[in-house]
Order: sequence, then structure tokens, then C-alpha cells
Amino acid sequence: MMREINAKDITAAVKRLCMEANSYLPQDIKEKIDLSCEVEPWPLAKNILGIIKENYEIAEDKYVPVCQDTGVACVEIGQDVHINGNLADAVNEGVRQGYTEGCLRKSVVRDPLDRVNTTDNTPAMIYTDIVAGDGFKLTVAPKGFGSENMSQIKMLKPADGVEGVKAFVLKAVEDAGPNPCPPIVVGVGVGGTFDKAALLAKKALMRNTNIRNEDPFYADMEKELLEKINALGIGPQGVGGLTTALAVNIEKMPTHIAGLPVAVNINCHVTRHKTVEL
Repeated sequence: MMREINAKDITAAVKRLCMEANSYLPQDIKEKIDLSCEVEPWPLAKNILGIIKENYEIAEDKYVPVCQDTGVACVEIGQDVHINGNLADAVNEGVRQGYTEGCLRKSVVRDPLDRVNTTDNTPAMIYTDIVAGDGFKLTVAPKGFGSENMSQIKMLKPADGVEGVKAFVLKAVEDAGPNPCPPIVVGVGVGGTFDKAALLAKKALMRNTNIRNEDPFYADMEKELLEKINALGIGPQGVGGLTTALAVNIEKMPTHIAGLPVAVNINCHVTRHKTVEL
């Protein structure tokens, strides 16, 4: 028997997630900020990390946004689930209610060229994965464009290989410099197609930063890239120091024999995402 989920329940969940995700940083991100603050020897960088910590603590205590930006909704749906209503409408209504009642900044414009604000932060960017079973997992990830604008994608040649991938990731972070409000989290997507690599990079940002890629080869690459990025010396807010990035997460998938797509999606230290299962 196919399980049914009411669209109204999706709307209510999205509304709550939009408000909570904007006020509460994930525990793994807070832990990494705290640790970076403890080990940072450069006084100015240490002071900035302390301010970042104070900021997220105030946001939690007062239930106010830790940073103002737009939102991205990612939805994972079991193939044995029937939604009683329209999924996109339900998600967008949840975003509309969450951003309006939560007094969150409305950052979406109706057209990329006429720049007229939609006034309710809709439409959301909705991605769906059809998976086995009758589960329904919903993740809301508010994503600001200060960091989004620093992201890059490149169609490398297969001959560029692993060193070409590493060089591109490092260049993307170096090009970004202080603009994405470091310390940053770096999501990397390798493989697929032009568009799929970008989605992989976005999904990489939603993985807990304490969890390494299940493939030891890519886990080692994550560790190596994090060390090299932090050796760039950009530091918190670009003032120098040991912590330019909190984590590097890599996701990969098969690709065409003639291609090596690589995407780098950068997130600021306010790397937020919250998930609920209905």
C-alpha cells in the first residue's frame, strides 16, 4: 500500500525549517568554529573567530537569524510515497510563510534582469532525489549569495587528472579570497555532467563536516585540500591566520569518457541546513 503525505504537512515542515535553519548553526559547524578559535595564534584572526562564535550564540539565544540570506530547499522522496497535493506549491508556501512570519530577508527577484523582488523569498530552488522505500526526507539549506557568487565550475580534460582537480579547487578558493566571509566550507562535485557536477557540489555542503567521503581516495583528497587551503593564509574574514576553511567535502559520480566536470560551491562559515523526516 502506497503511503500518502499531505501537502499541508510539507508546508508546515518547510516553514519551521526555514526559521530554525536561519537561527541555529549545525553542531558540527559550531564545533569547528570553536576549535579554530582555540588553536588560532594570530590575535586578529582569533578575535574575529570569537565574534563569529558570539554571533551564533546570540542567534540561538534570541531566536534571530545568524545571517540574512536566501534559501534553497532540497527534497528526498521515497518512490513509494504519494503526495496529496502539489509538491512545489507546498514547499514554496512553506518558504513564503517561514520567511514572512520569521521576519527573514526576502532575497529572491522574479527575473535575473528586471530585478523585481518577489517579496516572499519564493520560488525556492527545489531538488528531488527519488530513492527506494516510503520515506520522505526534507532538507532546507539557506544559502547566501556572497559565497554563492564565489563558486566556480570547469570542464577539465580527462588528462588533467587528479592534480588538475586539486589545482582548480585551490584556484577557486584563492580567487574567492575574503569575499565569501571565511572561514568557509568547500563543496566539490566531480563527474556527471556540467549541471550534475554543480548539484553534487551543493549536496556536498549538506554533508556533516565530521564525515569524510566513504571512498578512502576521496577522503584523503578532502584532507589534503583542507590543509592546502588553510596554508593559503587567507584566514577568517581575510585577515590572515590558520583557518581559511572549516572543511572540504567532495561528492563524485560516473562521467563520460571525454569529460572531467568539476564544480566548487563555496559556503561561508554560516553553513546552515536542517532536515526533517515526515
